[in-house]
Amino acid sequence: MRDQKDQKARQDRRGDATALAARPPARGGDGTVGKALAVLDLVATRGRPARFSELLADSPFPKATLYRLLQTLVSQGMLAYDEAQQTYQAGLRLVRLAHAAWAQSSLAPVARPHLDRLSADLAETIHLAQLDNGQVLYVDKLNAAEPVPMFSQAGKVGPAYCTGVGKAMLAFLAPAELDAALARQAFHRFTPATITDAAALREELCAIRAAGHAFDREEHEPGIHCVAVPILSSSGRVLGALSVTGTTARSTLDELAGHLPRLKAAAAAIAAEAESWRFPEDARQPAAE
Repeated sequence: MRDQKDQKARQDRRGDATALAARPPARGGDGTVGKALAVLDLVATRGRPARFSELLADSPFPKATLYRLLQTLVSQGMLAYDEAQQTYQAGLRLVRLAHAAWAQSSLAPVARPHLDRLSADLAETIHLAQLDNGQVLYVDKLNAAEPVPMFSQAGKVGPAYCTGVGKAMLAFLAPAELDAALARQAFHRFTPATITDAAALREELCAIRAAGHAFDREEHEPGIHCVAVPILSSSGRVLGALSVTGTTARSTLDELAGHLPRLKAAAAAIAAEAESWRFPEDARQPAAE
């Protein structure tokens, strides 16, 4: 029991560090709507119900302003308040909106059949991700045949600089987009293998772009590694990324790399279907030279 509690505590600390490293910067806007959205981001990125004191510690707003915004969001169903625990969390109205966004704006509906086939054939964890304000948004995840605990979950936000899917997407951004994304990276060191320097990351991203795929060499979580590929439109726009993830105890990077042909074929199929439905403007554009 004590070992389980210690493991849970380590996972919570790692999750808190990831949330801090992946927390999106303020998206701008001094009006009421902008402030309310900032509070929603604040609650959502914690990954667990939060007390007022915890939110206040991370909030850019004065105590009275934060309290007023929280009360408004609760009254509108965007947040829920647990009186017994005195904590705030996502409300059902926000959940409904999130589900609508998942169905209308993410790659998940298009990609899911391809993820199902990869999961069935490879028996490893499959991730689908997109970039959100320079960070990784895990859009979908299928667990391995023998699941192992890891940070990633559908709907969670994680760092881009130390994950396979994150680096796969960063590597194919236009120069100005990459500069903006790198400016948002916290470069927190999660493991001894984590890249914590922008110059070193740029060097690796150049190699990733040349190779067409990225590796996570235990850079975010000890014992977890992966191979990832970008999902690109015919014009070269980054739509998302796809990865196969395993544990170092069960697989080697070379073994994961052996899945690259399947992974790249799935990414190409997802991109083609996404262009014809969700991104029709790209379907009309010629492929980048």
